[in-house]
Amino acid sequence: MAMFDFPLDKLREYRPDVAAPADLVEFWRGSIEKARTDDLSATFTEIDNKLAVIDTYDVTYAGFGGSPVKGWLHVPAGATGPLPTIVQYHGYSGGRGLPHAINFWAQAGYAHFVTDTRGQGWTSGGSGTPDDSADAGLNHVPGFLTAGITDPETYYYRRVYIDAVRALEAARTSPFVDPDRLVVAGVSQGGGIAIAAAGLAPLAGIDLRGCAPDVPFLCHFQRAVQLTDHGRYHEIAQYLKGFRHQAGPVLDTLSYFDGVNLGRLATAPALFSVALMDANCPPSTVFAAYNHYGNEQKDIKVYPYNGHEGGQAYQQEAQLDWFSNIFATPTK
Repeated sequence: MAMFDFPLDKLREYRPDVAAPADLVEFWRGSIEKARTDDLSATFTEIDNKLAVIDTYDVTYAGFGGSPVKGWLHVPAGATGPLPTIVQYHGYSGGRGLPHAINFWAQAGYAHFVTDTRGQGWTSGGSGTPDDSADAGLNHVPGFLTAGITDPETYYYRRVYIDAVRALEAARTSPFVDPDRLVVAGVSQGGGIAIAAAGLAPLAGIDLRGCAPDVPFLCHFQRAVQLTDHGRYHEIAQYLKGFRHQAGPVLDTLSYFDGVNLGRLATAPALFSVALMDANCPPSTVFAAYNHYGNEQKDIKVYPYNGHEGGQAYQQEAQLDWFSNIFATPTK
């Protein structure tokens, strides 16, 4: 894929006017308060992960609507905690997978909390977390981006983003986790969820040390839908191709979930990444979220000749250095 978006110098200055709904904070604060009427019920059960250097705990906690959400908590073998912790969200179709599969940050000495995305996980295997909500909406394009999309109350990602906040609350209950040293991270959809979690954490009374979205999805929806038919944004265009009269309600709903708007609410430092040949998450949509992100203590790693795979091991190396510095910063 050749470069198709704005040149890098324009991207670095790109600050589009992405209108936020007037009741954005009220909507999300109310959603968090509603979720908290259900007991968190976080449990951590040690399992045999067949690994010699990492211990793993099977996690269940109550997400949106009280629905149980699954995760893994990985820690270095023999660790007693509390440890700096990375909470990881997953790309589209991914999930926590098998217990030995995703534990990179525990290898680096951190606690690594890996949480499911409800209804997804078919590329990861292992057990999954269903989306058992009755609010999925009557009509949607196959996939998740248009489920319940005509109303923010019923939209699929309302449940996902609240699950993400509840994951932070669940992680903080573990004796292995230092509640004052939490970072959210993820790739693609996971990066978009991480931005949302960073924006919603202050509304939930949670202080994060950092946010590390890697080639993030779910940002600047309107431009993405008009610019690319790769990846998953095309689900929205396909929906509007059929339901021509619903463009207004759809775009209004998406404004509540846009990483540009939620990122503005974030107070934690951030390390983004972007790939300039990424047709799935176009560079301008990533820079829109980055340039509007609420904390000026931020950086973005640019990979000019990569597509949606982004920096991969190069970005992990950058994150290792960044996490080390972030976690070394004294607690407020």
